[in-house]
Amino acid sequence: MNYSEINLHELLQKGLAECGYITCTPVQEQVLSASLEGTDLYVQSQTGTGKTAAFLVSIMQEILARKGGGAEGSATEGKAKKNALILVPTRELAVQVEEEAKKVGKYTGLRFASFYGGVGYEKQVADLKKGVDIIIGTPGRVIDLSESKQMDLSHVGYLTVDEADRMFDMGFYPDLRKLIHFLPSSENRQTMLFSATLNSYVKNLAWEYTRDAKEITIEAQNITVDEIDQELIHVSSDDKMRLLLGIFQKENPESVIIFCDTKKMCEIVSKRLSINGIKNEYIIGDLPQAKRLKIMDSFKEGKVTCLVATDVAARGIDVNDLAMVVNYDLPNEAENYVHRIGRTARAGKSGKAYTFCSERDVYSLAPIERYIEKQIPSRVAVEEDFAEDKSKDVYIRLDSEERDGKFRRGYTQTDANGEPGRGRDSRRRRDRNGRREDRKSYSKEELKSFRGDKSKSTVRRASDEEIAKLSGMSSDERLKYFKEKYAKPSSAAYSNVAKKGRKSGSKSPASAKRSEKAPKKLGLIARLKSLIGRGK
Repeated sequence: MNYSEINLHELLQKGLAECGYITCTPVQEQVLSASLEGTDLYVQSQTGTGKTAAFLVSIMQEILARKGGGAEGSATEGKAKKNALILVPTRELAVQVEEEAKKVGKYTGLRFASFYGGVGYEKQVADLKKGVDIIIGTPGRVIDLSESKQMDLSHVGYLTVDEADRMFDMGFYPDLRKLIHFLPSSENRQTMLFSATLNSYVKNLAWEYTRDAKEITIEAQNITVDEIDQELIHVSSDDKMRLLLGIFQKENPESVIIFCDTKKMCEIVSKRLSINGIKNEYIIGDLPQAKRLKIMDSFKEGKVTCLVATDVAARGIDVNDLAMVVNYDLPNEAENYVHRIGRTARAGKSGKAYTFCSERDVYSLAPIERYIEKQIPSRVAVEEDFAEDKSKDVYIRLDSEERDGKFRRGYTQTDANGEPGRGRDSRRRRDRNGRREDRKSYSKEELKSFRGDKSKSTVRRASDEEIAKLSGMSSDERLKYFKEKYAKPSSAAYSNVAKKGRKSGSKSPASAKRSEKAPKKLGLIARLKSLIGRGK
């Protein structure tokens, strides 16, 4: 179905045409067909399917239709005014929805504003005083403004909760319930819930706060997975950076998001890329809000083409024409794999997704392949895949540790895998007699002589037979293969000894000695009984 076939306000149609919206996606077609009849909805739809435009167009059309006539001025004018509230889980998503609303509703005369924490109240209060037709906000800030009487929600005729499942994951369920009590009753408003998964929490919310809601399920996973050129590369964790640099050298992507599992690893990867001459930014939850928005704007505008991120950017960040996604670490949650690679297949477009699978990541592979119901095409990294890593012998100082005042000269540094390292700076310590002494600083050459020169590549070229073998394995077989290949004998031996010790009930001499000296500790109930027995 085309937008021109839907009976929409002419000024809304003009904005849609300018944005390039011609054909409705499946979620847009179904949502508009139901919502324009005034029906409450709860919709299962992944990001990247066009759901933002679906609920924005529906809300704008309803407000314009209620206003009647032309679309000049504000729809909040008049006694029978009705405005809309769109609740989202993150600041980034609030800004994104506001930007989309301004594009689609450019000629409607409607007013849009976003409200979220991490910034001052002055501008947001000023926007409210001018009048806002569509309020876009995070639950916490909307509650604050409502309780302080700065935001009046008594005229909300349209409520949309976007990414409802993520709201619950982030602990917003109590806030949602509290916030809904500021709104008119479900009989006097239209409610739409959007979620990637319709779990029990979402369904309970729909049951409590909607009227005979219609359920719409969009099978977006096939779009997200099938239209992406996926490749899983088996590589040692120590060689991930060299492989990443090799991909950059070979592909030279116009835009790329690199996903890491931890904030710490994001910083490390970002700084190592910078050392290798690749301009990039990293985005994590700890960054100040103003900086996060500035980074995202630069990325969307193409000023920055490489972004390193945690899963904070996996949902709700709408970047057009993203060329590539790299999973530097496999996600712990299988569903997050789909959200990550979905950044590069927006609204039916194709994309490229590389996934690095090391001995540390392989445990997460089987659940992911079960979730997407297919085996990711895989191969083993070979020498030709790698590029020189100029950051190999450089220790990385973390900004987060310096901000928190935890950085100690020559001590708090990390290696390529984010493990604690020790720099070449001097650090004072005590000798056996308690006197303070300087620890000697060693040059790079001296350190190499102690550790052995590892500058030469230690990557063995995989044979064609081994590549074929791994590529043909199931995820469970590959897990077994990696266990056998990377298992450390010392760890295995220790594990066996520990198991024998637990079975026999034996203790080490040190622990046995401590047990003899340690007085027996009675629990609270036992002590009370003891006191009662003695008549105390």
